[in-house]
Amino acid sequence: MSPAATAETAKTIDTATLKSLLEDNPSLTVIDVRNPAEFESGHIAGAHNIPLPMLSAHTVELAARLEDSVVLMCQSGVRAKQAHERLAAAGLQGGQVLTGSANDVEKAGVSVVRGRQVWDMERQVRFAAGSLVGLGLLAGRIASPKFRVLAGGISGGLVFSALSNTCAMGKALAYLPWNQGASEPSWEEIQAKLDR
Repeated sequence: MSPAATAETAKTIDTATLKSLLEDNPSLTVIDVRNPAEFESGHIAGAHNIPLPMLSAHTVELAARLEDSVVLMCQSGVRAKQAHERLAAAGLQGGQVLTGSANDVEKAGVSVVRGRQVWDMERQVRFAAGSLVGLGLLAGRIASPKFRVLAGGISGGLVFSALSNTCAMGKALAYLPWNQGASEPSWEEIQAKLDR
């Protein structure tokens, strides 16, 4: 089955459904693919943090380890859907993608662990892109029209990001100091937690 076909067949669930699943099976495997700082801000109690880049590097091993009842989540469902596509292409037969965020899950009554707060990556990308476009247009008006290239470059990058369902700006922002607060788990730590 191609990754495009698996994307179409990925089952999505909402926060109320997740709450019911967790009530029926408290040991349900929930994998949060956000970066460690986002995960630290707020995550479902008992969820495993496997950032999307690490999941991508160990997709085959992870697909062989996971039960078909795994639930994948992120902030908006985009990264979770990408994770599901990769796992399905590597052999995962089931799996579900949560359409809500940790905040939505908490509102539905699921226990969420809170830590140091950072903006989620999608919000950081929107802020950075908007700021750079505004700065490029303002500098193009005040200093030199050549600065408008910055606004055009960001615009082109956002279009490419939407068409390719990737986000280079998000990857770059992940390296900023406030996104480095929590340490990324090692592959060995993730395996040990999944085996419990």
